[in-house]
Amino acid sequence: MTHSAKAARIHAYGAPDVIVFENIQVPAPAAGQILIRNTVIGLNFVEVYYRRGTFPVPAFPAILGNEAAGIVEAVGSDVTTVKVGDRVVYSDDVHGAYSTLCLYPADRVAIIPDSITDHQAAASFLKGLTARYLLKEIVDLEPGDTVLYHAAAGGVGLIFVQWAKALGLRVIGTVSSAEKAVIARAAGCEHVINYRDENFAERVLQLTDGVGVKAVFDSVGKDTFNDSLAVLAPRGTLVVFGKASGNPPLIDPFALAPRSLKLTWPVLPVYVATAPQLAAAAKDLFKAIETGLIKVEPSRVYPFEELVDAHRDLEERRTTGAAVLQV
Repeated sequence: MTHSAKAARIHAYGAPDVIVFENIQVPAPAAGQILIRNTVIGLNFVEVYYRRGTFPVPAFPAILGNEAAGIVEAVGSDVTTVKVGDRVVYSDDVHGAYSTLCLYPADRVAIIPDSITDHQAAASFLKGLTARYLLKEIVDLEPGDTVLYHAAAGGVGLIFVQWAKALGLRVIGTVSSAEKAVIARAAGCEHVINYRDENFAERVLQLTDGVGVKAVFDSVGKDTFNDSLAVLAPRGTLVVFGKASGNPPLIDPFALAPRSLKLTWPVLPVYVATAPQLAAAAKDLFKAIETGLIKVEPSRVYPFEELVDAHRDLEERRTTGAAVLQV
């Protein structure tokens, strides 16, 4: 038995208009799988990487999309952890969310608590799990520590800033516009630097009396890499987790030695690799949302049919916070 669905697929890498909507047939769930009717789909910059070919897709045609919330419509014969009718959210680095229906491994979803909406879940799961592992599992951060976060008004950034402030950290954020500066400051940044108006490295050193910061969280890559290293305090850590502006330059490891700096490029799948790890991370994120520690309402809701326009906005940095697609 198969199910009819509408999917947004690419047949080649390229600009946003390589995305086309097509009717597909989705098979019934096999052992270990569930069939999810997506209700709200998350938008993430990583999907731009896959559409461009910065990251390869497994094969063409490819259904992009890494995150969605929806309702379980059918389960495989051996699935006991979720049932038909459950609201679930998923966000692994696999493809298929840009569709009305999606087959997914049952042990890679989280059941959405009643107090959290599908819109909140789809706007926050991938971004929230990312912010969580950056804050809690990469660097030994303590209340009072000062960190620098690039793109502080982005989807991950706004969750990171809110959560970091709740943990007692001082966050310096960089943004690309005055509008985004207001948003980042409201989220909890102690200082916000518009890198189009001033040199962020000089400003960070001014704000820290020349000492630098304990950690820099950088998803920009090429354009910020060297200055991110420059603003680290002795024994500081540069956490690179993206390359929106291109690949960072090559570095001689011995360049880290004078200040005993650390450089790492962690990826979320390693930190939620097992079902227990994913469940624990999801529980922590949901608790932060339910208790008001972080606010995760989507900043903009696009109809699913406007996905191409949404990708243009993502690519041109016209979005702030977390945008989603309404199916």
